[in-house]
Parts: sequence; structure tokens; C-alpha cells
Amino acid sequence: MANAASGMAVNDDCKLKFLELKAKRTYRFIVFKIDEKLKQVIVEKVGEPTLGYDDFAASLPNNECRYAIYDFDFVTEENCQKSKIFFIAWSPDTSRVRSKMLYASSKDRFKRELDGIQVELQATDPTEMGLDVIRGRAN
Repeated sequence: MANAASGMAVNDDCKLKFLELKAKRTYRFIVFKIDEKLKQVIVEKVGEPTLGYDDFAASLPNNECRYAIYDFDFVTEENCQKSKIFFIAWSPDTSRVRSKMLYASSKDRFKRELDGIQVELQATDPTEMGLDVIRGRAN
């Protein structure tokens, strides 16, 4: 089903990988990209559960837009182990204007396909999605 605003479909693999992350904690993160030739959002990379935040941040390109899911584990002040699923719309200032517009116009529909996102972040540079920001938004 294509999005009227951008014409982007969502590849079934995106939903499948997200469900595996959510239900089975198979991955720490998933990076999605829009394949303009296929006119759909596809999975670009998945991160094993053993990988950390730095591995996740390093998997986002410096000058291209991406969508990403990050499963953040943390301990509350009451010493409870918790986790939150973050949706990050990565749109660096150095990326092409056309790309930024394509990702912006497809974001809401793509997010609706992934049921269970708890926190959303929009980032144009690494400081806007740093571990301190994620920690602050998780509580």
C-alpha cells in the first residue's frame, strides 16, 4: 500500500524485523532506508543484541537520511531493568534536500506500520540523538 504523499511502500521485512526486535529482542537496532528505485522502505542493517549505542550511531551515514529503531535498556531509580523502543528520524543537515523531503513525507506512514514505538526523536546531527538525550527521554 503506497503512501499518497511520497509513494513509498513499506517492505514486509521491515515489519518482520521490528516484531522480532520487539517480541524476541533479537536485535539491538534496525536501520531502514528508502530505496528510491523500488519506491519502498527496506531494512539496511540490523544490530545484534550484544552491540551498544556506539555501534548503532556508527551505522548511520553522515550525509544520508535514515529511519532507525533502537532498543534502549536502562535501570530506573527504583533499580528496575527496563527497555524503551526509540524511533529515530535521522536527517543530517548535509543530506540532499530531495532526500530530506522524501523521508519527512514518508515518516508518519512508516511509523504507523511499526506498532510499539515508545519514543520518537528527530535528529539532524549526532548530538540530538546522543546517549544522554536517549537516557533523558527514556525516563
